[in-house]
Amino acid sequence: AVHRLAEDWGVSVVRAAIGADSHAMADNPGIHDGYMGEPDFALEHLYNVVDAAIESGIYVIVDWHSHVLHAAEAREFFTNVATRYADCPNVIYELYNEPVDDSWDSLKSYASELIALIDGISKVHPLILMGCPHWDQDIQLAAADPIEGYDNLMYTVHFYAGTHTKWLRDRCDAALDAGIPVFISECAACEASGDGPMDMESWKEWSDWASSKGLSMLTWSISDKAETCSMFTPEASSEGPWTDDVLKPWGAIVKEWL
Repeated sequence: AVHRLAEDWGVSVVRAAIGADSHAMADNPGIHDGYMGEPDFALEHLYNVVDAAIESGIYVIVDWHSHVLHAAEAREFFTNVATRYADCPNVIYELYNEPVDDSWDSLKSYASELIALIDGISKVHPLILMGCPHWDQDIQLAAADPIEGYDNLMYTVHFYAGTHTKWLRDRCDAALDAGIPVFISECAACEASGDGPMDMESWKEWSDWASSKGLSMLTWSISDKAETCSMFTPEASSEGPWTDDVLKPWGAIVKEWL
């Protein structure tokens, strides 16, 4: 799948979102636990994606995908990953997908510890991304009190164009004016739920704005889940190639956008 995205879609970066928490449910027995429940399973699948990205010569984001702070488990996870890829400059580390209820003070402390950990292991001074409070929307808190001492850190903002509009771009503009580097590691044209209608006017405003600012954007998601922001129908193969008839509307839009 990674090779196809790189070769056929012109993708230059993929995001390996590794769930930290348990997602297994009694009424959905096919769903595995996240890293905290099945660490070996999670790492195996992460390494498949990272190795394929390295082979394809593209960037890959290792995303600790959680909404809740798990400091000890994140230390273990990033120690494993940074040790394996200590020589790889195209591996990017995303320390925390979308903090929801954590204060910026607690996130600063968490991030500072993990940045020092990864930098201490890596031989290539990798790019590191850190999320902001309230689903990566409160970039103004990071701008007012940034993490000091590192030149390889960027702050993530996530937007869903059907929900987030100019007010969030205004926050980003203020952060950029303050010298805070911004990276959009997740976005889509639909609502913040991942579902609902797509707002293509708002999506164009976001895309044009990001281009004008020189900001990186990653769209969500390469999956066949029954929601608007998934790009594939259940008939799509895991390996590809993917013909147009297995692309959902969002998948067709993203492919053309890329």
